[in-house]
Amino acid sequence: MTTSAHAPARTDWEAVIGLEVHAQLLTQSKMFCTCRAGYQDQPPNTGACPVCMGMPGVLPVINQQAITHTIMTGLALNCSIAEDTHFDRKNYPYPDLMKGYQITQWDNPIALKGWLDVEVDDTTRRIGITRVHLEEDTARLQHVTDSVQDRYSLMDVNRAGVPLMEIVGEPDIRSAEEARQYLIKLRAILQYLGVSTADMEKGSFRCDANISIRPRGSHELRTKVEVKNMNSLRAVFGALVFEFDRQVRVTEDGGRVPQETRGWVEERGVTVSQRSKEHAHDYRYFPEPDLPPLHIGEEWVDEIRARIPELPDLRRDRYVADYALSPYDAALLTASKATADYFEACLAAKFPHLSPPPSMGEGDAIQKRAKAISNWITGEMARLLNQSGSDIADSSVTPQTLSELIDLVEDGTITSTQARVLFEELFASGGSPRQLVDQRGLAQVKDADSLLPAVREAVEANPRAVADYLGGKETAIKFLVGQVMKATGGKANPSIVADLLQAQLESARGS
Repeated sequence: MTTSAHAPARTDWEAVIGLEVHAQLLTQSKMFCTCRAGYQDQPPNTGACPVCMGMPGVLPVINQQAITHTIMTGLALNCSIAEDTHFDRKNYPYPDLMKGYQITQWDNPIALKGWLDVEVDDTTRRIGITRVHLEEDTARLQHVTDSVQDRYSLMDVNRAGVPLMEIVGEPDIRSAEEARQYLIKLRAILQYLGVSTADMEKGSFRCDANISIRPRGSHELRTKVEVKNMNSLRAVFGALVFEFDRQVRVTEDGGRVPQETRGWVEERGVTVSQRSKEHAHDYRYFPEPDLPPLHIGEEWVDEIRARIPELPDLRRDRYVADYALSPYDAALLTASKATADYFEACLAAKFPHLSPPPSMGEGDAIQKRAKAISNWITGEMARLLNQSGSDIADSSVTPQTLSELIDLVEDGTITSTQARVLFEELFASGGSPRQLVDQRGLAQVKDADSLLPAVREAVEANPRAVADYLGGKETAIKFLVGQVMKATGGKANPSIVADLLQAQLESARGS
């Protein structure tokens, strides 16, 4: 369940938004050849073969794993799977497309007519999925500007031919926030399925947006604008907010919104015109002659369906039912597969019989621990991950480390304040919480006989606070607790100190 700061609402206009998402698939080899698909760590132009380069006489071969990933994604997005499908050639000239055409799917994609539910401000909206199809990625251009006169582009062909799945959404999205939540949900589903890393920063999850406006309540379709160059969720949100306001201003001023492609400029927070799209480009699609049509049998689809793991919505609902977490906390934990896996590993460190999978009805102890873990993950962990720009899967605070830290708080060895200080150190350099506590002598003093001298000294040294307490101001005992904590260097157990002080003060009252 998501709420957020929205741009000022324009009640007389509404946005009509459709998203096109490209996700690189996790396969060992490329889409139509045996080159390694993991190109990111390769030196430029070292991970390509004649098939990648589109050399004369070469023949592509279909990557079966990529087909399986696409079918699984289509099923997870509630799509119908085509019984028969084929690949097409999409012809267009561009420097990053060496052979002058892209092998893709046009009129008969693998998956059709699905949907995805998103939640915004406690309202669920269903966004249609037009199609999910498969194609090959292009080479990568890097534009360089050394000076006003010296501008050039470099091309790395390593990316050419990587399996690329395109998910085309219906124009059912009505706000920038809905678009953001759609992408968050879609990215999580791909990660849960294990078909893509869906990492926007590394280019494995890319989004283009089509947006137009219309009077609220109208069903007319107006001129749409395509927005590109958005490499983060924040960029998508900012670009759509800006573009909606821009189109409203142009229209209300009596102007006309031209059909064009615009790019998002992060530094300025604006979209800028890139090229006109007044006329549809003729890609001259025709069936790829070097690849046979594909028949997707019902048995194959059923086998893939049976391998679909627990997806984010089901996992969220289980956390609410099994662990009594709030829907909001459960949604935060399950929005990322890595975060949900971390949560469950941390819980299993205390209750090993829960993994895998966690069983139901285990009692208050499990629910209490689940809430504590959730608070740490969505609180201190999230704060430090945001500051460092790192991922929870790579955190120095392992699930076992966090479980041990929570144990120390729950058994009264350290206070929650001390735990937060330790957490920052563990996050920076790792280690064992218990060893750090022992090395620094941080363990709380819980022996009443050891604390009694400090308690008596606090009572004798603060007659004003004692008088206030005896006069009916019971909150004065908090001041005295603070004095004992100060005298013991924060090592005293506050609860035991409060009990000892109360006994001393009541004794004084009686005498």
